[in-house]
Amino acid sequence: MAQVERYIVKIEEGEASSGDGVPSKGPVYRSVFAKEGLLPLPKDLLTTWDIFAQAVKKGPKNRMLGVREVINGNAGKYVWKTYGEVYEAVLCIGSAMRHLGVGPTRRCGIYGANCPEWFMAMEACNGHSIVCVPLYDTLGLDAVEFVANHAEITIAFVQESKLPSMIQALPKCLKHLKTLVSFGTFTAEQKAATEEYGVALYSWQEFMELGARNPVELSPPAADDLSTIMYTSGTTGEPKGVLLTHSSILCTIAGLAQYLKSLNEVIDENDVYFSFLPLAHIFDRVAEEMLVFSGGSIGFWQGDIKKVPEDVKELKPTLFVGVPRVFDRLTTGIQQRIAAAGGIKSWLFNFGFSLKLNWLKQGYNQDKASPLFDYLVFNKVKEGLGGHVRLVLSGAAPLSPHVEEFLRVVMCAPVLQGYGLTETCAASFIQVPDVISMSGTVGPPMPSIDVRLESVPELNYDALSTTTPRGEICIRGSSLFSGYYKREDLTKEVLIDGWFHTGDIGEWQPNGAMKIIDRKKNIFKLSQGEYVAVENLENIFLQCPAIDAIWVYGNSFESTLVAVAVPNEKVLMDWAAANGENGNFETLCNSQKAHEFILKEVNATGKSAGVKGFEYIRGVHLEAQPFDVERDLTTPTFKLKRPQLLKYYQKEVDALYARTKKQ
Repeated sequence: MAQVERYIVKIEEGEASSGDGVPSKGPVYRSVFAKEGLLPLPKDLLTTWDIFAQAVKKGPKNRMLGVREVINGNAGKYVWKTYGEVYEAVLCIGSAMRHLGVGPTRRCGIYGANCPEWFMAMEACNGHSIVCVPLYDTLGLDAVEFVANHAEITIAFVQESKLPSMIQALPKCLKHLKTLVSFGTFTAEQKAATEEYGVALYSWQEFMELGARNPVELSPPAADDLSTIMYTSGTTGEPKGVLLTHSSILCTIAGLAQYLKSLNEVIDENDVYFSFLPLAHIFDRVAEEMLVFSGGSIGFWQGDIKKVPEDVKELKPTLFVGVPRVFDRLTTGIQQRIAAAGGIKSWLFNFGFSLKLNWLKQGYNQDKASPLFDYLVFNKVKEGLGGHVRLVLSGAAPLSPHVEEFLRVVMCAPVLQGYGLTETCAASFIQVPDVISMSGTVGPPMPSIDVRLESVPELNYDALSTTTPRGEICIRGSSLFSGYYKREDLTKEVLIDGWFHTGDIGEWQPNGAMKIIDRKKNIFKLSQGEYVAVENLENIFLQCPAIDAIWVYGNSFESTLVAVAVPNEKVLMDWAAANGENGNFETLCNSQKAHEFILKEVNATGKSAGVKGFEYIRGVHLEAQPFDVERDLTTPTFKLKRPQLLKYYQKEVDALYARTKKQ
């Protein structure tokens, strides 16, 4: 840890275990940009409403929210509402809510994909101290009913395509829910159905006009007032309602702005953000609030993932924020096109890639590493994102090492990974631009938090190690959540003496960056008594080019591990062609020889990474279809839902164990 002061500073020494079984605690660190104290809230800004109001005052005619104009079914150019126009609409929406009796501290649900109406409904809540409760547009009916009742939602803004689901949920939500507002219009049948339940239904235009006829003075929140109850989908059990105050969100945004400014990456009114990640997640919510904080513009997708490339080309964003699955697909698509091109084009790309990667590793900045090959080759990738992207950020889950390396070379812009949870308001750690030695890490902490590691003895993670400090990541600061709504028991489990215990295992790097290496809760014993950190193993096996995804399973009644893997289609098809195996991708996934090939490749990757003998995979089932939200196998941020995976693949797991015991 000799170089650690480069990006973080130590403010408290570590604490050794007293011998009573309490884990030892590592030293407390914070960002070098906050060595004089954690960043305070900006002057004259205390709430998210203040952010919006200030942006309106500074640039009422600046572009704020944009959507593509659709003419005869074809999407055209982006059409924009200015900050001033959005403000007037927000006043009408807020007045309509207040006129219907939805006052400060009441709960407003928003259900649908990102669009200007979503954002304006949220700002109307902010202006009247109403608590915004997002509903993931991927949630099933049971979860919608649960959140609506648990949060005591009295009014809900709903995307037109989600109205049928919302109306279907109404019979179980009538205790609190009295009003629905469509983002657009509705049918006569939908109106009759809601009236039958005693629930009022308004179109967006009707609701705007209701507010215009009945203006109500704003009732802005205080800093410590609740801004949102953001439900985490979770990997087990019912969704948890994370309580976030206005000051928590603002503190995160201010910290992120200060961090980027300190690194000469200022976001301002000239920046354009592409909104397609769910606003129901804290990751995108903070990103979009950051743009408003800076007076920038937000352009929305059409709501169709297949049309994202054409939306991006039309919008020409300067900031591109995504999740690993987006970048995985982007990387695979580019690599397949290069391979298909063959000849001189393929050679030129590969030669340029190696050359630029070498210069990046020697410390050259993105724009200086290989301007010639940027011009000849890699700018074509940048043009695919509109040509103006100057900063790329990935969050929600770790990027695969090969994907991160690939993106750093071809994007012609700094590529940053970040880390945070809903409970920490998303932005807790972010990599430093153009420092390639931070690849595989999530960077140093933001200037709004303190961080320490806590030892996990059963896995030999030592937070007090002088060479490689490892342990559970614990975070303290004003950006933390206030607790879980109606779940004081769960709150006490993770908030201890002001420290939030994330459950993630981290390792401090010599340059002050944090590397996520494991997940504390995904630990179990095999029958012979050996502990297995399954998430760490999955991250290792995912480095195998032959697979795109893997779920590793074991339990205390078995002595070995088995897995379900999604093969990389190109790798499997190439193997089949070279080995005389016939059939399409789905057919090959049922081939015993294909199973043996994938198993060998995965374990070879594990061997090169130094996994222990009991950590090898002894049996694998191949799945042609990626793990997805639709089958409830992942969360909306694509984290594996282990109990659901076991239930879905129980038959295959049983068969794998039966075969391994015969071997």
